[in-house]
Amino acid sequence: MSDIRILRAHKLGLKGARAVAAQWSEEAQTKLEMACAYAPGEDSDELQFSRPGVKGTLSICSDHFELNAQLGFLLSAFKAQIESEIVKNLDALLASNHPKPRAKKPT
Repeated sequence: MSDIRILRAHKLGLKGARAVAAQWSEEAQTKLEMACAYAPGEDSDELQFSRPGVKGTLSICSDHFELNAQLGFLLSAFKAQIESEIVKNLDALLASNHPKPRAKKPT
């Protein structure tokens, strides 16, 4: 088996992180045919995902995401491409949900 571990810091808070995780889960289910199970917690949540050849978790915290995935033998040959695609998609979701800076009021 081949492992993928991705950490991404954010400033969304737990509520914003949950929204990003919901989007990620939706895309994983529709585009990648992943089975996803969401387990909410008090201070963090965990999203478990799987399909033949891959299984893993996405930990959702108020200040970071941690994705851990295990690739089966056949998919391990594509680890670099899979990891790159996960990073690209997660970064895009974080960028689209990043809080906009507030404009300063004229004095």
